[in-house]
Amino acid sequence: MTTAFCKLSRSIRLAAFAGCLASALVGTAAAAPSQRQASERQLSVIGYSSEQGLQHAVALSGGRIVRRIPALHVAVVRAPVAALQVLDHVRQIRYSQRPVPRYELIDPGVVAAPVPGGAYEWQYAATRETLVAPSVAQAASAVTVAVIDTGADVTAPDLAAKAPTTWSVLDGSTDVTDYQGHGTFVSSLAAGSGTNGDGIAGFGGDAKLLVVQAADGSGVFTDVDEAAGIVYAVDHGAKVINMSFGGPSSSPTEQAAINYAVSHGALLVAAAGNSGLSGNAPSYPAALLQPLGSNGQGGVGLAVSATSLSGARATFSNYGSYISLAAPGENVFGAVSSDSDPSEWPRQSLPGSALGVYGYSSGTSFSSPEVAGAAALVWGANPELKATDVAEIIKQSASGNGGWNQDTGFGILDAAAAVARAQGTTVTLPAVNLSGTRSGLRVSLSWSSPGAVSYRLSVARDRGASQILIGSTAATAATYQLDPGHSYAFTATATDAFGFTVSSAPYAVTLSYSAVKLGLRASRFRGRQTRLVGQHRCRNLDLDAPARQLPAPGAVHRRR
Repeated sequence: MTTAFCKLSRSIRLAAFAGCLASALVGTAAAAPSQRQASERQLSVIGYSSEQGLQHAVALSGGRIVRRIPALHVAVVRAPVAALQVLDHVRQIRYSQRPVPRYELIDPGVVAAPVPGGAYEWQYAATRETLVAPSVAQAASAVTVAVIDTGADVTAPDLAAKAPTTWSVLDGSTDVTDYQGHGTFVSSLAAGSGTNGDGIAGFGGDAKLLVVQAADGSGVFTDVDEAAGIVYAVDHGAKVINMSFGGPSSSPTEQAAINYAVSHGALLVAAAGNSGLSGNAPSYPAALLQPLGSNGQGGVGLAVSATSLSGARATFSNYGSYISLAAPGENVFGAVSSDSDPSEWPRQSLPGSALGVYGYSSGTSFSSPEVAGAAALVWGANPELKATDVAEIIKQSASGNGGWNQDTGFGILDAAAAVARAQGTTVTLPAVNLSGTRSGLRVSLSWSSPGAVSYRLSVARDRGASQILIGSTAATAATYQLDPGHSYAFTATATDAFGFTVSSAPYAVTLSYSAVKLGLRASRFRGRQTRLVGQHRCRNLDLDAPARQLPAPGAVHRRR
């Protein structure tokens, strides 16, 4: 790679790399003289039925084997272009084709920036991860989540705390240094530690993390790298495999690897793709896991689209008949590799975090690991489940309540509901207790909720729209002065440390006019200052003042 190529912007680099890769794979047969075709060599992925058949094909082509995946009966052969063209007709050779490119699914058009959401890692509360019992998170330690990606910065606090197993299928070593940055972000969301007291919390509780590096610093790799990563993950005990990458076509090698994982009882989760604004072409392997035309039914895994803070499908996210469900993917918060380029992975300071590097990013790449982590929780909650059971539970417990649509599938991931469904129970929401006492026109309110770090108090007057009285406070009591002849409904909303919010039942107050008790003089309240709740100003009416005799009908009343 030349220096000039390294200095290209991220989006241009990806396009340039894809173009270079395509050129390398296709060769120059169309432009080169025929006498050069025999000497030019290219890679071909061969699916073989027997070892004898493979050796015969290699000998016939005059090539050499450069890589093998024995479990899938797949080999990569480098041989002259002309010789490779005859391999499809060799007995015991199932197929011969060029490698299929794969690339990470991060959306370069969405600017990374902090978003309002009540917490830096707003997606954690948005999927109700905060309501999952600690015992379930601990039980997930029996599950291994594999992340096949660009590697990971294993020194990042949330990853280091998990002491992940690592392997690079690129060079057969345990060195998975993540110079690109994509794999670190994905790994932190799938299985970052939630108990180390620093950084963020991954979605998989105490699940073990297996980092499989299948792409180098360019972020682009092939179906062969993908397949090798899947086989390695399965052979080393992964129950959940996250694949935050894709491409516009599939291959027999990719399909064989997926079949291998499924036959060994693993659950595959894949990003749906980021071409929602540029053609919305189906992305593979996601469209293999949840087949095209299935409308979310059946399948062998989960294809995940992305949502924004509002809960709507992110504009860049793919949509269509192969979407299983959705999860937050626009401006989500995660761990950033210290070896990555700051211009591509902007750093965001995280108050209260002593170590690590963090930031925001967007893409279905980051929706997928949230679902993969939640799958580990579901399996921790009920170890007897099969992979297809886990997938179905996650879909049916999502926010769509069993309904499907092409944007978000069965809805947004609800981790707490999925765990409860796996256990045959229901989700228990934290209670917000709001009580009050009234004396005349004055009401005193108090509220509380376990685990809350802040509260919001609202009121609806005469069944109208709710208005905020206190936007954010740590206080748990307040007193207000009301207007006679109106009704009020107060609501307290509690927010926990992760930004999850829950509201109390309304506390209702109805005041009526009284012809006997109403006095006409303004009153002054001693002691604690109170607030008038209403849309107009008037003199306060003292219900404790002596009542004056109202004039008889027709009598003349002299004003003082």
